[in-house]
Amino acid sequence: MEQIYVRYLELLGLEKRFFPTKHYVYLLMVKWSDLTEKLVYRTYPEMHTFHKSLKEMFPIEAGEIEKRDRIIPSLPAPRWVDSQKSRENRKSTLSDYCHALVQLPPHISRCKLLSDFFRVRRDDENPPAPNPLNRSETFVESRELARGVASEISAPILLDTYRVIADFQKTSKHELSVSDDDLVEIVEKNPNGWWFCQSGSNRGWIPASYLEPLDGPDEAEDAEPDYEGEPHISVQAYRAEQDDEISLEVGETVSVIHKLLDGWWVVRRGDQTGHFPSMFLQKSGNQESQSINPRGQKPPPRRSTIRNAKSIHNKPRQRLSQDTYRRNSRRFLQQKKNSSGRRPPKSPLTERKNQENIPESSSSDTEQKKEVPPVPPRPSTELIMERCTISTCKKVSVHMSQEAS
Repeated sequence: MEQIYVRYLELLGLEKRFFPTKHYVYLLMVKWSDLTEKLVYRTYPEMHTFHKSLKEMFPIEAGEIEKRDRIIPSLPAPRWVDSQKSRENRKSTLSDYCHALVQLPPHISRCKLLSDFFRVRRDDENPPAPNPLNRSETFVESRELARGVASEISAPILLDTYRVIADFQKTSKHELSVSDDDLVEIVEKNPNGWWFCQSGSNRGWIPASYLEPLDGPDEAEDAEPDYEGEPHISVQAYRAEQDDEISLEVGETVSVIHKLLDGWWVVRRGDQTGHFPSMFLQKSGNQESQSINPRGQKPPPRRSTIRNAKSIHNKPRQRLSQDTYRRNSRRFLQQKKNSSGRRPPKSPLTERKNQENIPESSSSDTEQKKEVPPVPPRPSTELIMERCTISTCKKVSVHMSQEAS
């Protein structure tokens, strides 16, 4: 049976998703040799990883030996800091790349690597569940745009706007300096507490603790802590600097009971609780060395350490104290221990026999009840004749006369 291969590939647009964090995926139309058409979603880093694998599989056609022999199209490496110009160039470059792929000789365009990469995945048919507060936005380009004839998008990209509560001075080229009362747009909310923002034509990372939404004092987080906890392992040591923090060494197992957007999660170790940087934690059982902190950043500052913070909201959202976390956590563990140590329920027959709620006796009491009491000595004839009834006395007299005869 002839293997099915990709005969046509076209970039249709991009989609902004909010789960697990804000990111963009490209929408591709794939037409197969069996005349079926499928829609697939791929990120730009995934496309570039596939491109590198294709070059390794065909080094001659990739120009690795002689540059003049190169026929595989080029694809620039992804840049973690995007500008508006680079994003526009990336769309046109990716569109040209997709068209060039299917024009390659059959031993490349019909290879298993290419077919497997563009095959429909489970996430293509069932995208991740979106955030209920935010709806995924799809921006479909016209087919003329994909062919380079026109340049338009059906709708603009709308980003959430936040306000800066205090001056922040960047300490690396990847961060963004902002001033009090500035308005920034959020491109990505990283779980480590660093958010990728843009202000005009400038973009970079800002601590989430320096930002507040315009319609409320704080961003909506988990409604209630989960005292059951989610097991994580510390991948980097940290020494507590405040009273409500906890110190951990590398390789310690803790339970995350509350994930906060500022990147400082509340964890439990034994009966102790405290704030700990989420970028130094990794979910237990995760075999992949996936890090929340790919840029090697330091933990973001906490809101309590920011000086001269000025909020436009009069009443900030009430946050739980560490004493409350600790007290509720101990109560939860005690209830869990008590529930696990309870006796199994009685059968209906046992309950029916003890309807009067009489305490059950132990095994030793039962053994004592089964013992036979001692037999009293037989009374004398004189005592019987003196104390018994007339009828009994007659019977005793008759019995004594019979014995005498």
